[in-house]
Amino acid sequence: MKQQNYENHSKVDPVFHFGITLLSLVTLILSVVFFFKNVDTQTVLSFVVLFASFKFLFIILKLRGYALQLQDRIIRNEENFRCYRLTGKQLDSTLSLKQIIALRFSSDEEFPGLVERTLSENLSPQDIKKAVQNWRADHHRV
Repeated sequence: MKQQNYENHSKVDPVFHFGITLLSLVTLILSVVFFFKNVDTQTVLSFVVLFASFKFLFIILKLRGYALQLQDRIIRNEENFRCYRLTGKQLDSTLSLKQIIALRFSSDEEFPGLVERTLSENLSPQDIKKAVQNWRADHHRV
């Protein structure tokens, strides 16, 4: 597996990003075209097709959102436990979820210092990721 770092850590899921999303948008566009071409002659069917297309798109977005929310909760709990394991203290409650998610890429050796630096300098998630010296890869993201 390719070594992960700041430049290549974002994940693209081809099935979701290029398959499902693209097909959903094409379906939505075609349903809008169908609606305007046939609303006079097939009113009920035109509305059904349009609403079904919107419903399909909303379902996809909600399901993706649920997976990401669950992943964020898991990361927050894992990093809180890691902080407790390394320092004997829980993560400071003033850290934002995005900061905690960025801290997960730091190695155990640099984690406590990076947490303190984040708290004192209020580092952004991007700044935290750039400050990581020994990248801890996460290949299990959704």
